[in-house]
Formats: sequence, structure tokens, C-alpha cells
Amino acid sequence: MLLCPLDYRYGRDEMKAIFTEDNRLLTQLKVEAALARAHAKLGNIPKAAAVEITKKANLSYVKPERVKEIEDEIKHDVMAMIRALSEQCLGEAGRYVHFGATSNDIVDTASAIQISQSLDIVEKDVIHLIGTLTKLAKEHRDTIMMGRTHGQFAIPTTYGFKIAGYITEMMRYQERISEARKRLCVGKMSGAIGTGAALGPKVLEIQDLVMNDLGLGTEEAATQIICRDRYAELVAIMSMLDTSCERYATEVRNLQRSEIMEVSEAFDSEKQVGSSTMAQKRNPVISENLCGLTRIARAFIIPAMEDMVLWHERDLTNSSAERFILPHVMVLTDDIVTKMDTVFSGLVVHKDNMQRNLDSSRGLMMAEPVIIFLVGKGLGRQDAHEIVRRASMAAEDQGKTFKEILLKNKEIKFRVTTTELDKVMDPANYVGVAPQIVDSVVAKAKALTSTKKVKGKKM
Repeated sequence: MLLCPLDYRYGRDEMKAIFTEDNRLLTQLKVEAALARAHAKLGNIPKAAAVEITKKANLSYVKPERVKEIEDEIKHDVMAMIRALSEQCLGEAGRYVHFGATSNDIVDTASAIQISQSLDIVEKDVIHLIGTLTKLAKEHRDTIMMGRTHGQFAIPTTYGFKIAGYITEMMRYQERISEARKRLCVGKMSGAIGTGAALGPKVLEIQDLVMNDLGLGTEEAATQIICRDRYAELVAIMSMLDTSCERYATEVRNLQRSEIMEVSEAFDSEKQVGSSTMAQKRNPVISENLCGLTRIARAFIIPAMEDMVLWHERDLTNSSAERFILPHVMVLTDDIVTKMDTVFSGLVVHKDNMQRNLDSSRGLMMAEPVIIFLVGKGLGRQDAHEIVRRASMAAEDQGKTFKEILLKNKEIKFRVTTTELDKVMDPANYVGVAPQIVDSVVAKAKALTSTKKVKGKKM
């Protein structure tokens, strides 16, 4: 019986595969094998034993069903894995499985591997989204649209400039993920409370060998577990990433309102159904979907923070919570970022509606450039502001264009020609350096994505 929507509705197979019970078991077995190899290298156990343990530390020999059978009997999942591995090892090799370790040496180190693998996917997602946004920003570098603050018309901008802001934000996430790996992908092999007593005098060498073998950093002063500030940071970064995607999706949803309709999600008019009753509907369903999923992913920040507070060298209150937190946060984040990419990949930009909405303001969104222009013509800034404010209020009240009202004002009429005012009030002449900023951001994004593609081939 399937219960969790991740099992049948949300998430991609590549990410979900990392957090399956089988892969969790396999990853823990890999850690046990690395421990055995470290012991053998330092002469603590026979090399033949390490070879045998390594050979048997996989799902071809250690069957999940057998581990579950043992766990049902002894009520300890890690010890069940240890026994299942030990009984598969020939000769005396089974005696050396898990030698000197505690359960969380295995569990937390295995989790660090899963975190590393899942971050690889999320970072690729972010890089791909940056590439998609870069194409969109370049295409709409000069596409003029209405800028809005407080949900109201403000001054003109370009759609490419709006997207450039998203690109720089996503580049910061790529930087955060890359920079945080040294804190997030960390294991331990230091025993019951971190002192390494059971592992003997060469414990630090053992720990270094294991972590180098597995490609992980090391928790230098562990308790029985990896310090959970690391997990909280992971969830925080993913929650921020998800929330940024929610921000972009909310903008798409707003701009797709019937009365605005400046952009819209791709819609298959031949087959796609928007509503079971309102047959005309074309809803921004992907954007709405990812906004809802973000609310769930972001909610895991609370238990992740609470898991930092454990009794003494540890208790078990974090364990059950983390079985939910890590898989859900990483699977949902992957799903959210890739869905955001899908939205922008197929986004329809309605330039004609952008122009229509600009025109609908009857020139009122050009109040700021008029003020600036009047100051240049000799009016004081505050005087110019008051003249323009009164003119804009009058235009609203009388249902006339802003230009009509301005040209009736004697302070303006003798200072400004109609031709000059037309030029000042042309939205195309008031987007500042938006196009140049787009060019700069696009260049940086292309440099980043091309570098990461090269690195990706080497991985």
C-alpha cells in the first residue's frame, strides 16, 4: 500500500533512488567495507578479512529481506545489517565486521554520501535552470514591460532585466551549494561518543583513511553523531532555494492573470485540460504545484533545527525525524527546481499584452522621468514633484491622459515642447541600464554554465 505522495506522484526517480531503503543499506555496507580496509591497512585485522568483507558488502550477498528478518528479531537496524553481512563472510572475516565502530559511525557517514550524491543532482538542476533563464533573459533583453511595486504600476523595465535578477539569485545558490559541501558532506569514525577509544591508538588514522576512501570530510570533534547544525544548514539552503523558485512561480502566476496576461505557462491546446467544468481555462498548474510543494519542503526547517538539541552526547529523538527530513527535502527540492525549469523553458511571453498594459496607464507610469526632466529645465525638485503629483491625480480623476493634463499646466507649458514631452514619456527611453545589466549577467551565467559542463564531464 502506497501512502506517501513521493512514492507515486512527486519527485524524480534519479533523486528518489538515492534515498530508497535498498540504497541506504548498500551505502552503509560501503562504509563497513571502507572501515575494514582501513583496519587492514594499519594492521589491525587480516588483509584477507578486509578483502572478504569488501566482496560481500553489497546487495548481492546481503539481502534486504534478511536484514529485515534479523531486525524484526533484535529490534536494531544497524546491528541487523552487521549480522547479515557477517554471516555472508567466509572464514573468520565476519568477526571483524564493524570492529571498533558505533552505529552512527556507519549511519551518519552513509548519510553524508547520500547528501553528497543528492547535492550533485540539485547543483546540476540549478546550473540547468541558470542556462534556461539565460536564454530567456537574452531573448527579452529589450522587451519593455510594466514594472510594479505594491501591485501597482511603477516605471518601465524589461522582461530580460526581471529574469536577470533570477539568474543572479540562482548563481548564488550554486555558490552556496558548492561552498557548503565541505561542511555538509562529512562523516565520522570515532566510536560511541567520539573519543575513538574502541578503535585504538590509530583511530585518527582509521578515520582519515575511511573518509578519504569515501570522498568525505571529517567531523573533527564528534559526539556519538555528526553535529546536526550541518543538517540544519542543508535544509536551510534547500528551503531558501525552494522559496526562490516559489517567488518566480508566483510572479508567473500573477503575470498570467486574465487581466494582465503578460506571460503564461505552455499549454497543449490539443489535449491538455484546464478545468473539469470551465473548459476555457488555461491554468498555471506547474507553478501552482511547485508553490504548494515548497510549503512542505520549507516546513522541514523546524524539525531540522530541533534535531540540533540532543541530550548530552546524543539521544535518539533525531533519528526518526531525519528519516523523513533528508529524503523529503532533497526529493522535493529536485522536483521543485526542475519544474521551475520546465515552466521557463516553455514560457510564452505576450509582448503585445505588455505593450497594452503600458498603454493602459495613460502615461502615468512616466511621472518619475517627467520630474527628472522638469528639474533639468530649471524647476526645483520638490516643486516639480508637486506639479507632477497634482497632474497625475487629475488625470486619474478626469480619466484623461497624463500628457493632456501636463500640457495644461503653465509651469510646464512654457518650459517643455510637445516633442520633448513625447520623448521623455516614451517607455523605451526610461529603462536605464537594464539592457546592459542583462548583458553582464548573461555573460557571467554563460561562463558559469560552460565551466560546470566541463567539470561535469570529468566527474
